[in-house]
Amino acid sequence: MTNMGDLFGAAAKVFTVAELTRQIRGTLETKFGAVWVQGEISNYKQHPSGHQYFTLKDQRAAIACVIFRTTLPPNAQPICDGAQVQVYGNVSVFEARGQYQLSVQILQTRGAGLLQAKFEALKRKLEAEGLFDPARKRSLPKFPKRIGIVTSPSGAAIRDMLNVLRRRAPNVAVIISPVRVQGVGAAAEIATAINELARPNEAWGPIDLIVVTRGGGSIEDLWEFNEESVARAIFHSAIPVVSAVGHEIDFTIADFVADLRAPTPSAAAELIVADSAELGRRVSDLANCLQRCLRNFLGQSRTRLSFLSERTLARELMQRMRDSQQRLDLTAESLRRRLKQSVVDARAFLSERAQSLKSFDPQRELVVRRNGLVDLQRRFSAHAPRLLQNAQRRFERIEGILRVLGPEATLGRGYSITTDAAGNVVRTVAAAQRGSRIKTRVVDGTFESEVVE
Repeated sequence: MTNMGDLFGAAAKVFTVAELTRQIRGTLETKFGAVWVQGEISNYKQHPSGHQYFTLKDQRAAIACVIFRTTLPPNAQPICDGAQVQVYGNVSVFEARGQYQLSVQILQTRGAGLLQAKFEALKRKLEAEGLFDPARKRSLPKFPKRIGIVTSPSGAAIRDMLNVLRRRAPNVAVIISPVRVQGVGAAAEIATAINELARPNEAWGPIDLIVVTRGGGSIEDLWEFNEESVARAIFHSAIPVVSAVGHEIDFTIADFVADLRAPTPSAAAELIVADSAELGRRVSDLANCLQRCLRNFLGQSRTRLSFLSERTLARELMQRMRDSQQRLDLTAESLRRRLKQSVVDARAFLSERAQSLKSFDPQRELVVRRNGLVDLQRRFSAHAPRLLQNAQRRFERIEGILRVLGPEATLGRGYSITTDAAGNVVRTVAAAQRGSRIKTRVVDGTFESEVVE
């Protein structure tokens, strides 16, 4: 039998309609959050405000859906009754009607890939934030001295890139940051590697360019390069970033954010460095052209001098020509010495850098960092109990002070507290009206009395 005291007692909570609806809404949003749902569209209507409303149903149930004006782009596929679709959105409650509904964020025809839909949603979001803006993309350095590559050290992509770089620019230093390029957690590794290469580091010196690369594959294989963390790491990099992910037909979010998108890893290597052999040929062609110009100029000068030698100032002009020839010989000799010295300096610099790279031992650095981490862990383990003990002592001391200064201790010393019928404390004689009832609290309880005088 139902206890009526439980139903209508003082402890029973009486909700307003708004309070109950709000609690139901909170429960639904916490329980389900964002979900994928598929079904048939019916009762579709686009409101003048731009919001779209429809019902998503199957043979056994239906749910109200809303697409707010700013959710889907203007060029999204048209919606009509009877269409079989998949939608992604948040389960919520429209409090004004007490009706639960689905706030749609992605809408696609049934059977379309979920990853492709997620790709399009993130692409729209980042494009709206300006991450793809061509105006912010930086030009690549023409002659980079040091290049950082974020990729798997065992993949074919890095082998292809290194082969091309050795052939085209053997003097360029390459720093490889090894990461996983596929699987759970790979996106975090890629983003961390980009951030580390973009920051100054004494271990390898300033880097002029970063390349993010891997070989081809399916959308699932390349998905880590579609993650938002990788896109934002590329966007915030202080160094230009080249994306060379997959084959020419593969596109990822990283391609849109990067300063340059290369169709393949090998093509990236050709784009970021100049061909030293081609530069040599160009210098040789320019030298030959300069020699031809000099020969033509000298031939014309000789003809002119021959004509002038027949005149009165012939001797003086010949002397000037000889002086010029001598100065030219001295200048040519000086230039040859400087070129030889430049080659010697460059070789010494490369030898010094190679020796410095050999002396750096990553294993020793790893041991030092691991020992530091163990020391920090030991100090933290010893520090936590001491903090807890100090807090407990402070709590006990404050509790003792409150026990001495609290109202119960005051009543124990012979004092009392008097209140009127409304529960207000009677502090003066004028507050006690004749004939009114008052309640007096002492240390072991309360008693009531009536004011006579």
